[in-house]
Amino acid sequence: MSDTTPQSSSSSSSASPETHVIDYRAAEQLLAARDPRGAVKLLDSVIAAHPENTAARLLRARAFFAAAQLRPAQLEFELVLEREPDNAYAHFALARTHQRSGRPEQARKHFRLAAALDPQPEYLEAARFEQ
Repeated sequence: MSDTTPQSSSSSSSASPETHVIDYRAAEQLLAARDPRGAVKLLDSVIAAHPENTAARLLRARAFFAAAQLRPAQLEFELVLEREPDNAYAHFALARTHQRSGRPEQARKHFRLAAALDPQPEYLEAARFEQ
């Protein structure tokens, strides 16, 4: 007799693209609800199925950062920037990751890149160009 218990979308190896979109949206909600570890768990299956998906990687990097998993966050932000070197938000978030990791020079470099790419007040303030 076969097991007819439904599998969660994150554990199904034959999950559809629609399921991955649902998991991505659910991960956004989990991150907003301050459950970054739950978000990472959902995004792992999305990224396993779509490793080229930069949006999912950026969301997973944010979730790692929120969970204080700084090394995995750094690696994901760096991967996003390899694919999208002009992503100002990824530079800013990587800078914050370096800052929390006690690497102020690397942080400053990415804060400045973020501000140069997108002169938002938050990015400009963090870049401290006047110093």
